[in-house]
Amino acid sequence: MIIRIMGEGQYRAPDAILEDLNAIDNRIVELVEKGDREGFRNELLRMVSLVRERCEPLDATEITESDLILPPPDLTFEEARGIFRGQGLIED
Repeated sequence: MIIRIMGEGQYRAPDAILEDLNAIDNRIVELVEKGDREGFRNELLRMVSLVRERCEPLDATEITESDLILPPPDLTFEEARGIFRGQGLIED
């Protein structure tokens, strides 16, 4: 699985990470619905950190289609309202 963090690059991810990312994604959807800006920010940073820590960065010269695209860590709460709704980034 290839995951892109917008504005940063791509990572080769083990399939096992998808469950953890989906759990965070679902929490972010709930937090955005509640209007919890601080909770949203913490979970978004957690999501991005998880990919950075558990996945292997791809060389910038390697061009590969991404299976999952995460928003940048500086995503605003207003922008998140358009992304993290319904099932979020990852379908359950």
